[in-house]
Amino acid sequence: MISKATLNDVSELNALVNSAYRGDSSRRGWTTEADLLDGIRIDEDRLTELIQKPDSMILKYTEEPNKIIACVHLEKEILKLYLGMLTVSPELQGKGIGKEMLWAAEKEAKKFLCRSIYMTVLTDRTELIAWYNRHGYLNTGNIEPFPSGDPRFGLPKKYLEFVVLEKKME
Repeated sequence: MISKATLNDVSELNALVNSAYRGDSSRRGWTTEADLLDGIRIDEDRLTELIQKPDSMILKYTEEPNKIIACVHLEKEILKLYLGMLTVSPELQGKGIGKEMLWAAEKEAKKFLCRSIYMTVLTDRTELIAWYNRHGYLNTGNIEPFPSGDPRFGLPKKYLEFVVLEKKME
C-alpha cells in the first residue's frame, strides 16, 4: 500500500534509504552508490524537515505488517514536481516496486496540476538514468554540481555531478 509518510516513519525511512544507497547492504541491489560515495545518504533531521516542509511529502510503500519497503520524496514547485530519493529495499529491487512508486508520483503531479516531474541523477549512474529514460524521463541537458562540501549528502570518492531528467505530464 502506498501512503503519505508521517513523523512516526522517520527512523524506518532513514534505515531504508541508507541501506539502499550506501554501505555493503546497498550492494545487494542495483541502486547502490557505495562505489561513488561514503557516509550517509540522509539523516533523521533531514527526513523530518522534508515531511514537515510545505508542498513536500514522502510517499511510503508498506507491506504487511506495516514494514516500509520503498519510498520517494516529492516537492511541488509551481508547475513542476521534484522527485527524489526513490528507494526500494535492496532485497526487493527488480520486482516492479520502483515503477509503482513512479506511478504514484505521477498521480500526485496530476493532482497538483503540475506540467512535469523532474529529478537529478548522478551522471555516473548510467544504468539508473537508462531505467528512468525507459519510463519517459528525458535528459534536459542541464548539469548540476554535487554538494561535495556538505557531508549530510555523502562523501564523494571522486568528482560527481547530476544530470537533470524531466517527464512532461499529459
